[in-house]
Amino acid sequence: MTLTEQINHDIKQAMLAREKAKLEALRAVKAAILLEAAKDGSADVSDEVAMGIVQKLVKQRKDASTIFKEQDRADLAKDEDDQIAILNVYLPAQMSEDEVRKVVADTIAQVGAAGPQDMGKVMGPVMGKLKGKADGKLISALVKEGLS
Repeated sequence: MTLTEQINHDIKQAMLAREKAKLEALRAVKAAILLEAAKDGSADVSDEVAMGIVQKLVKQRKDASTIFKEQDRADLAKDEDDQIAILNVYLPAQMSEDEVRKVVADTIAQVGAAGPQDMGKVMGPVMGKLKGKADGKLISALVKEGLS
């Protein structure tokens, strides 16, 4: 079952169970997937593209939650956090900070990076290896730390 099919199935289940929050989150994903499919005129998108869309939506919700918390709007932040929890089910398990640190250290050694000026040399390969498995902000912070 593809990710798109899984989301469609879960939308039906959420409708039957009257789970409003889950339904709202899944419909947002479905809408984004349909927009992506319409760009090139195809009827469907690959699992990789769908996964990228879910990751993008999770990131947007994390950013919104952070802003709401800064503005003392706990009610709105809770809604965003609930949607993040629902969408995380469709993402691969995230790597721990120690695992990411090891990949960053290995890549720095492979590339032969010497300092902060080599950040671009390291970030490209690391992001390629860890795409979807770790947060970009964490990767960036660990690369900066490893190069300083």
